[in-house]
Amino acid sequence: DHAAATAQPLPVRWACLLHDLGKGDTPADILPHHYGHELASARRAREVSMRLKAPTECRELAEMVAREHGVLGKAAELRPETMVKVMERCDALRRPQRFVLALDATACDYHGRGGASKPAWPPYQLWLSALGALRSVDAGAIALACTDKAQIPQAVHAARVAAVRALGLRAADTDAIRENAPGP
Repeated sequence: DHAAATAQPLPVRWACLLHDLGKGDTPADILPHHYGHELASARRAREVSMRLKAPTECRELAEMVAREHGVLGKAAELRPETMVKVMERCDALRRPQRFVLALDATACDYHGRGGASKPAWPPYQLWLSALGALRSVDAGAIALACTDKAQIPQAVHAARVAAVRALGLRAADTDAIRENAPGP
């Protein structure tokens, strides 16, 4: 409902619909918990998208949101290394717009669990700041500076982690970011 009310594009709406399908696989003896439902949700989102012939961008975003929405919601608790790994796994450098759509879908999930009067989703600005830090790293310059070409991927990754670490993002920053951010 929140995705529709905020006029989100089709891929975000599709991802919102499918992101928790794996909860249906949760064994009854551990309910109401849904430990590890993200991977099952990603698999089910892919199956439904394929069966219904959803556009590729809808399928890809739904799979990513299903797999990553739990960790995206914990941005303030993550180490810079983990944030970089998540963004690399989501291909946020090559496809930053898709990563922002994943944030939008996860924010809709947040707003869908408590009414429209909730404040902006706190991790939104944390992720955007981290993405900006990642994009500021000049991988080409790092590659040129490496004498051992086999070390380029590690050097670039380390520079990205350092850029996110330099932001000084901490859980304590979340309230200030929430108050000052327009958010979704």
